[in-house]
Formats: sequence, C-alpha cells, structure tokens
Amino acid sequence: MVDSFGNTGCGAHVLSPATLNNERVKTRIGVLGAGHLGSIHLQQIAEIGEFALVGFYDPDPEKCEIATHRFGIKAFESVEALIEACEAVDIVTPTLSHFDCAVKSIRRSRHVFIEKPLTNTVSEAEALLSLAAEAQVIGQVGHVERFNPAFLAALKYVDKPKFMEVHRLAQFNPRGTDVPVVLDLMIHDIDIVLSVVKSGVRSIHASGVPVISTTPDIANARIEFDNGAVANLTASRVSLKKMRKARFFQRDGYLSVDFLDKKVEAIRLSDGDLSNSPFQFEIDPLNDGHKKTLSYESPAVAPINAIKYELELFAKSIQGNLAPAVSLEEGYQSLRVAHEILQKIEQANAKF
Repeated sequence: MVDSFGNTGCGAHVLSPATLNNERVKTRIGVLGAGHLGSIHLQQIAEIGEFALVGFYDPDPEKCEIATHRFGIKAFESVEALIEACEAVDIVTPTLSHFDCAVKSIRRSRHVFIEKPLTNTVSEAEALLSLAAEAQVIGQVGHVERFNPAFLAALKYVDKPKFMEVHRLAQFNPRGTDVPVVLDLMIHDIDIVLSVVKSGVRSIHASGVPVISTTPDIANARIEFDNGAVANLTASRVSLKKMRKARFFQRDGYLSVDFLDKKVEAIRLSDGDLSNSPFQFEIDPLNDGHKKTLSYESPAVAPINAIKYELELFAKSIQGNLAPAVSLEEGYQSLRVAHEILQKIEQANAKF
C-alpha cells in the first residue's frame, strides 16, 4: 500500500531564548518522518517543556524500529492516526509529500511546522496559505538558518545592505537529491536575504547545471531588488569542502557571517566613538581633515541549538496565539523566488 510519503511501510518575531519557559500547558505534538532530520526533531521536541510528544509516523519499518527504541515513543500506523492524536504536527517528510501531509493536518485544525521548502510547487504553497487562513491555524516553516546563532548575533549590525554575497557549498549526499539544489540548499539563503531586504524583487538572473543528479547540483543566482539592493547566491552539493558564508555590504559597513563555524566579523565606519568596539581607530578617509572612526568587532556567538530554538518558538506561538517566527507567507515568498531561479536556469540551459 502506498502512503502519502510515496512509500510503503509500517504503520516574524525572534524572541530571546531566555524568554522561553516551561510553565504553560503542554501542546500535544506528533512528528511525520523519522529519517535523519526527523530523528533530530524528535530528540529536540522531547526536551521542550511546552510540548508533549505523542509519537511519530514513518512508512519505513526500519526507521520505526530505530525511533521507537531510541526515544521510547509510539509509532502510529498511519498519517491520519497521528494527526488525530495531536494538536500540532511537525512535518519532516520528503518535500514531495509536504503538501499532502499539511493539507490533512490543517483540515483537522492542527497547527503545522513544515520543514523547508514549504511545498514542492508554488501553486501548492498558495493553496496552503488559503487553507491555513481559513482554518485559523498557526503555520511555521523550518528555515532553520534564521536561528543560526551566528546570524542572530549579526542581526544588530545589519542595516539596509546594498550588496550580499552568499556561498553555500556541501559535499554530495543523496539524501537531498529529490529536489534541485536551489530548493535543497540555496533556499536557505534566499530566505535569509528576503528577511533582511525589505523590498520587492525586480529581476533575477541565474545559471546552473546537473552534475550527478538529473536536476541542477550547482547554481548561481543574482537577485536585484526594487530598492537597488543586489544579492549574489551560489549553492553546490557536489563540492569537495563545506562552506556556508554570507557577506553583507552596506553604507559605512561590512559584515561577514560564517553559518558553519558560527563566527561573525563586523567592520564599521562612524563619525563618532563606538564605545562597544574593542578595536577602533581614527582615519581621514578623504584626506580632508574630517576624521572618522573605523572599528572591528567579532561579537560572541551564543551556543544556541537552532533547531530546538525554532521549535520552541513554534510552541510559544501556539500557546500565546502569536505570529510564527517564520510564517507560511514568508516560506511561500522564498519558494516563489526559488522557482523563478529554476525557471531562469531552465531557460539558460535550453540555449545550449
């Protein structure tokens, strides 16, 4: 019997982590998917005081056995059975099944956490937005890099960036090849860029090639915004080394964020003293007698577990009836840009 995973088998606010507490009534939550990422979600949810983990569903008998043994929780016999037992559903399934699982959950008035990308197609995302609004449920998208501790530490330095350069390189892993690298890796950085550039997209140029899979494994995109900002994004899943770095160039400032090594570097030019900066000195950049202060900072990065934090915020949203940290609308916007990039790549490759 083929289930909604396509397989057969067993049955925008960012709050400080310090503000989260375990005093509220627990929300019953279940997890769809017990693969690599699903197992991480199960582990983190079990440690979150606001949640009561009722169990999980996965169509793979081997994954069921591993998860039940590791976490001591119930393996449900079907997607529907798990949904019925929950108030909220964490969807950590292959991308192709996100829409079907989310629709079933929302139609039962369950709050949903959906791993990125939100859905496989833009039309599916649009349908989910409408359905969630009608059902008045809270939906959050798992754009986990928003909660990377390095990015959180860097946010206080971000000030209307005009140019962004991002590289996300990974060694080959067959786990993500059900979708193009744009939806697998680049969408992280699309979301990051859209979250800091508060402007519409004016134009997109892109190129990409399949190397190992049948869809692009390496891609580059240039996104131009209505306010004049530009983002240059590169993603690869066939690299020899890992890299997850972003650089933000803005007026009187430069910011570097290393998502992998959790490091931040900020260089700023100011008219006055920057008392919070341990490394600063005066310069006369135009040699006109008007001195400015040049500073270098490498702020401390808190040891935050990004996955646990985003799930804590999801619980906080449900219990407080608050806007989710990354809304379905934001997930939709990132997906829409990602698919436009894929269209540009397809058009470019058609010329060869």
